[in-house]
Amino acid sequence: MESNYSTCGKVHFDFTHKFLPTVYVAVFTLGLLGNSFGLKSVYQNWQKMGNVNIFVLNVCLADLLYIFTLPFLVFYYALNSQWIFGDVFCKIVRFCFCMNLYGSIGFLTCISVYRYLGIVHTLRVNGRITVRHSVMIALLVWFLVFCQCLPDLFFEKTSNSNTSCFDTTSDTYIKDYLKYSIGRTVFGFGIPLLIMLCCYGHVAFTLMTKKEMDVILKLRCLRLVVVLTLLFSICFIPYHIFRNFNLVTRIYKLSGKCHKWYSSIYIANQIGNGLACMNSAINPLVYLFNSDELLMKCFVRHKRSPANRRNTGT
Repeated sequence: MESNYSTCGKVHFDFTHKFLPTVYVAVFTLGLLGNSFGLKSVYQNWQKMGNVNIFVLNVCLADLLYIFTLPFLVFYYALNSQWIFGDVFCKIVRFCFCMNLYGSIGFLTCISVYRYLGIVHTLRVNGRITVRHSVMIALLVWFLVFCQCLPDLFFEKTSNSNTSCFDTTSDTYIKDYLKYSIGRTVFGFGIPLLIMLCCYGHVAFTLMTKKEMDVILKLRCLRLVVVLTLLFSICFIPYHIFRNFNLVTRIYKLSGKCHKWYSSIYIANQIGNGLACMNSAINPLVYLFNSDELLMKCFVRHKRSPANRRNTGT
């Protein structure tokens, strides 16, 4: 977002106009391929649809919801932040990003809780959690995410000339938006993160103490932990930290309080935006690593003898 401040100087957007279009093109390509594969996998295994796969399907839908808006953002930033699609569509694009981001976090949290219950409380939950329960929980997650993102639609998203499409809002409402952003960070990110840390902390303790637990089950949990740690570390944590810091620096600038490091916060915030967008390309790893059938194929290939490889031509 470009603003002129009498005492703080002018923000330069060259980095944004080069960085974000490149990231969006990459995410659109990889995300479309990965999530198409995910939908195909869900369709082929529909009869074997498990409780966790209900959430995997919804993560995929949340990704596609956002991915199809990326060409418009590529066009916007490639034209040096010139928005030509109107105020309403600007709000829709930004709303889709919010729904994708917090929908992904919500459903990944559900997957983590289900894995936790399946490993730590196996006997208690065995047969008690049905597909119907999972569908109801998925609908609840969508409802909560919608309520969380809805206020964003009421903030100003375009300039007076409708040439900009703000990912936050204009300077006029920046103080109110900071309060909203902090609340969204706490409820949409902080609480799910705390839930996941508690779940996987207990899971790790269980895996270390139960020697008789199936090796495949341990590996299944481990790979999911790695993917979710990757998602939260790369995509979600930097975005929320630097987004709120950038909003604070904008408020300080409006009051005439200036520091040289403000420009670094702006750059970090743009990198955080790009990394948050990448969750749509990384999420398909959850589909891949949720497949035990694929894992077993890897084990079978690993155990084949050299003679068998020569006979099969591999």
